[in-house]
Amino acid sequence: MIDSAFLWVAISAGALAVITPCVLPMIPLTASYFAKHGGESRRAALGNAVLFGTGIIGTFTAAGLATSVLVGASGMSRLAASPWVNLAIGAMFLAFAFNFFGFYEIRIPSGILTRLDRVTRDRTTGGLPGAVLMGATFAVTTFTCTAPFVGTLLVLASQGQWQQPVVGLLVFSATFALPFFLLALIPRALTRFPSTGGWFGSVRVVLGLVELGAALKFVSNADLVLGWGIFTRQTVLVSWAVLCGVITVCILRGRRSAPGTVGRGVATTGPRPVRLGFAGAFLALGAWLALGLDGRPLGEIESFLPPRAEDTPAGALAMAERGEERRGLRWYLNDLDGALAAARADGNRVFIDFTGYTCTNCRWMESNMFTVPEVEEQLGRFVLARLFTDGEGDVYESQMDYQKEHFGTIALPLYAVVDGKGETVATFLGLTRDREEFLGFLREAL
Repeated sequence: MIDSAFLWVAISAGALAVITPCVLPMIPLTASYFAKHGGESRRAALGNAVLFGTGIIGTFTAAGLATSVLVGASGMSRLAASPWVNLAIGAMFLAFAFNFFGFYEIRIPSGILTRLDRVTRDRTTGGLPGAVLMGATFAVTTFTCTAPFVGTLLVLASQGQWQQPVVGLLVFSATFALPFFLLALIPRALTRFPSTGGWFGSVRVVLGLVELGAALKFVSNADLVLGWGIFTRQTVLVSWAVLCGVITVCILRGRRSAPGTVGRGVATTGPRPVRLGFAGAFLALGAWLALGLDGRPLGEIESFLPPRAEDTPAGALAMAERGEERRGLRWYLNDLDGALAAARADGNRVFIDFTGYTCTNCRWMESNMFTVPEVEEQLGRFVLARLFTDGEGDVYESQMDYQKEHFGTIALPLYAVVDGKGETVATFLGLTRDREEFLGFLREAL
C-alpha cells in the first residue's frame, strides 16, 4: 500500500526540483529544440511534448526500478537506516543550501551544454527518437540538482515494499516533467520564461533555508541510530521553527525591481500580496512547530520528526536511571522475551509494534493513532512490545529476521498480536487513518 503522505512528498519534491539552479539553464535549450522540432501542427507538438515527458519520466522511474531490483526490500530498509547514508544525504542538502546562498555555483559542465546546444540546432535529430532522447538527456544532466530529492524519496521508500521507489520516482518525475510538457506544447512560451534575476534571488535564499531543514532531518536519523542524543525531537522542532521565522523575514524583506528600473537600484515600496501569503504561511508553520515543544502531536508533521525520547530504548533507559516515570502506555522496548513472559504470567496477549528509527509511517501511527483515547484504552489491555528493526547491531538484525520469518514481511509498520507462546493471533500491516479500522483489529485480537 502506497501512503498518500509519501505521494505528496514525491509531488512536492518534483515541484521544487523544477526551480533548482541546474534545471533553469536547460530551459533555453529546451525552447530551442522544440522551436525547431515542435512540428507544424498542434497534434505534432502534442506528440513531441508527450515523448519529451516520457523521456524524463522513464529515466527517473528506471532508476527507481533498478534500485528495487538490485537492492531489494530488505536492502532498501537497511540502506534507509544506515547512518552513513543519512549523513551523506544530509551533506548533499547542506551543499545545495550553500549553493543557493551564493557561496559557490553548481553548474552543468560546459561541454555537455555545448553538445546539447549542437543537438538543438540540428534539424535531423527530430522525431520520436529525438524527443525521447532529449527528455532523457534533460533528466540526466539535471541530476546534480535533483539527486537530493531522488535520494530523499528512496530513503522514505524503505518500508519493505519494492513498489515504493518505482511509484515514488514515477510521481516525482511526472510532476517534474509537467511544466516542460505544457511549455513544449507552445514552444514560444518557453522563450518568455522569467529570467533568473531579482525574483529568483529571494527564491534561492528561501530554498537554501528549506534545504537546511531537510539536512537536519537526515542528520537526526543518523543521530537516532548512532545514539548521539543531540538532534532530538525538541532540537529539530526548535531549529525548524527558527528557520521558518528566518524564511518569513527573508520573504518580507525581499524586493523586486519596479517596471522600467531594472539595474538602477530602484525597488518597490513593499511586498506583494503573494509574498505576504507565503510569509504568513511560513510564520504560521513556525508557530505550529513551536506548539509541539510541550509534546502535543503535530499531525502529518510527526512523520518527519524523531520519536520522543521515552519511546526509544536509549531514552527509556536514561529515564529509568534518573528514576523518572514514563507517561502513557508502558512498552517492552526491544525485549520480546520479557513481554512474552509477562503475557504467560498474566494469561494475556502481546501486541508487537514492529517499528523503525527512520520509519515515517511509524511516527505518524505512534503520535496520531496510539494517542486516540479509545485506541489507547484498547492497547492498555495488551502486554506491549516495541521492536526496532532498522538500527545497527545484532538485536536489530535478529528482530528484522524474526519479523520476516514469522510474518513474511519486513514492511514497517507492522502490528502483530501473539499469545504467550508466540503463536500469531492477528496482524495489521501499514498506516491507517481510520480509527475504527484499527480499533476493530484490536478488539478482534482480544
